[in-house]
Amino acid sequence: MTLKLLSLAVAAGIGLAVFGAGQARAVGCVSGGAAGAVAGHYAGHHAVLGAIGGCIAGHEIAKHRAERAREMQQTHEMKGERSL
Repeated sequence: MTLKLLSLAVAAGIGLAVFGAGQARAVGCVSGGAAGAVAGHYAGHHAVLGAIGGCIAGHEIAKHRAERAREMQQTHEMKGERSL
């Protein structure tokens, strides 16, 4: 019972930190955290650790995708300027 209460408190704290940080910082964290929680649960009842790891991984993946999209946009704009 105490472990469930502790897990709930940690999950609530993570949720508040994620949603309190603002949308720009939480990109990828919610979906990664959900996937990590499921994976952690099936890998030995470590849902909270999985959620934390998934949040970090999801955020990093979203950051790299945004960087690639920004680079593609800049490349596209540069090609458009040359054709004029």
